[in-house]
Amino acid sequence: MPLDPETGGNNIGRDCLKQEVSNTTTVTEFLLLGFSDLFELRVLYFLLFLLIYLIALAGNLLLILIVAVDSHLHTPMYLFLANLSILDIFFISVIIPKAMNTSLTQTRSISFSGCMSQIFLGITFASAELALLTIMAYDRYIAICYPLKYHMIMNKIKCVSMIAACWIISTVYAALHTMNISSLPFCGPNNVDQFFCDIPKVLKLVCADTFGNETAIFVCGIVFGLIICSSVIGSYVHIFSAVQKIPTSHGRYKVFSTCLPHLTVFSLFLFTGMFTYMKRSSESTLFKELLAALLYFVVSPIANPVIYSLRNKEIRNALGKFMNKVIFN
Repeated sequence: MPLDPETGGNNIGRDCLKQEVSNTTTVTEFLLLGFSDLFELRVLYFLLFLLIYLIALAGNLLLILIVAVDSHLHTPMYLFLANLSILDIFFISVIIPKAMNTSLTQTRSISFSGCMSQIFLGITFASAELALLTIMAYDRYIAICYPLKYHMIMNKIKCVSMIAACWIISTVYAALHTMNISSLPFCGPNNVDQFFCDIPKVLKLVCADTFGNETAIFVCGIVFGLIICSSVIGSYVHIFSAVQKIPTSHGRYKVFSTCLPHLTVFSLFLFTGMFTYMKRSSESTLFKELLAALLYFVVSPIANPVIYSLRNKEIRNALGKFMNKVIFN
């Protein structure tokens, strides 16, 4: 007696499934149904995904290269920025290559382990990016509010330690969520109405009561989000308070030119995530859900290098020098 994924809250159906789990084949793969059956549309999807992926790779790799080759950018702020670009490349690589393959070959299946890997890596890179953006806000707070002590506080060892902490904490956080989901019984159906393994869609396929699991994920997300948001907001409250004390408009503009790109990137990533996962499913069509998920995974990796290149004078100057060397040498 399979449970329709659209009526995942049907307790009667869940109870019947619990009784039949022992007689039901365990799901070993999922089918990603977020693609059209029309060949022309699938080719269009492939070209769109390819274009998005190439733009994200080119922009972030260029930013990493500029930070690496320009000695003037060997500071904590740009070390964090280079790591942000690395995370963006990993983050978009979680779903886009698989989506390109599926759209072109119509191989909709993904193994159970592959699905759990997508969930694990997606949570890891998303939470690591939010943690790194929080550290970048702290870095700007120290640079603006305690400029004389900046190099002593934000030394190389401390910067590397904070980056490592981002990766370790995010990996542990993602592992706990993934183990929580993978331990649940999946006994059919196995259709995921998305072009990747999305947690809400996958949980609908569980043939057991998932209220506790969903509550745990929601509470962890809220706690994690509140810690990050309060840290960033607290940093910027002190920053804007310090900016008001700068006597010249040029000095205030210089401070804002380094803070606004970070604030824009943080807001963009946070709000696209909230738009994707904080809305009620009853208010969303499948097309809107697919579009929201696509925006969440691709907007930040594409926008981040553009925002920093356009809004940060030092990045623009370093990019100009680099392009001159490439073109004229």
